[in-house]
Amino acid sequence: MSDSYSSSGNSSLGDHDVEAIENLQRVFAQLKSELGRVIIGQHETIERLTICLLARGHALLMGVPGLAKTLLVSKLAETLSLKFSRIQFTPDLMPMDITGTDILQDNADGKREFQFVRGPAFANIVLADEINRAPPKTQAAMLEAMQEQRITVVGKSFKLDSPFFVLATQNPVEQEGTYPLPEAQLDRFMFLIELDYPSEAEEIMIARTTTGDAMPSLAHLMTGEDIIAHQQLVRRIPVPDHIYQYAVRLVRKTRPQGESAPAWLKPLVGWGAGPRAVQNLILGAKARAALYGSYLVRLEDIHQAAIPVLAHRVITTFAAQAEGLDAKYIVKRLISESMEEK
Repeated sequence: MSDSYSSSGNSSLGDHDVEAIENLQRVFAQLKSELGRVIIGQHETIERLTICLLARGHALLMGVPGLAKTLLVSKLAETLSLKFSRIQFTPDLMPMDITGTDILQDNADGKREFQFVRGPAFANIVLADEINRAPPKTQAAMLEAMQEQRITVVGKSFKLDSPFFVLATQNPVEQEGTYPLPEAQLDRFMFLIELDYPSEAEEIMIARTTTGDAMPSLAHLMTGEDIIAHQQLVRRIPVPDHIYQYAVRLVRKTRPQGESAPAWLKPLVGWGAGPRAVQNLILGAKARAALYGSYLVRLEDIHQAAIPVLAHRVITTFAAQAEGLDAKYIVKRLISESMEEK
């Protein structure tokens, strides 16, 4: 199948967009270099976080303690010159601790009145640390912010600044005292990014570079206005018709109730991915294409975005779990089979 395209809904990029893609490539290389001064390894994680940011999505970072998840997010905010806030989710955290609340204060006339005091959600990059430690009511306080980019408190709505990017972390090992994220909230995260242990060489480098006295400050590479311009550029990346069709077919195959689902999948999957997965798959592929200097989306971009987009949206059955098969296996097998069908 060729990567040529024809569609009345797609148009070629102009000279200005071509220059913007080349500039984005340069900035991305600088970003990886700067973050590499304090974050050893995690190259795939950095790429996927950047894709989420450019696609106006949110990310859920999954990894055991000590993999520099919090440091990575804070340093990313530093290089992007964005306002950063960290919310430590705990069982006693209340929704107002995230969104803010009305507080009775004295005004200029000496009279007392309620004034809204903004919570930590009013930032450009919000780190929701160990999000599964808070009860569902508190977790839900982030839903409106993530989906609508606004917060409603006591009937009043407040628009959040752009760009707005939520990065949540979750510890996959320690489950005591945690609350599983509802599927509706999981679906709001564009990517599930799993962090693995570093290699032996990377761990030696970590020991050498992080046990000294000073932490290097990083260069500011982009402003909020720059990021918004890059986000708009990503939306303009053309998508061939066959790529749209391929992405839709891939997502529909994850649904065991559908006719297109393969026979082997039906006993292993209880619920498949919804239409938001298709949107995120296309947007993730567009952002990756731009980062790699491509002027249209390719099948490779879809394949690279498929696992982080679909793995947390495919709910496996007890039968799959008994066989040691997870959602990532399901998605990989679907991709492999779809490539053989070409």
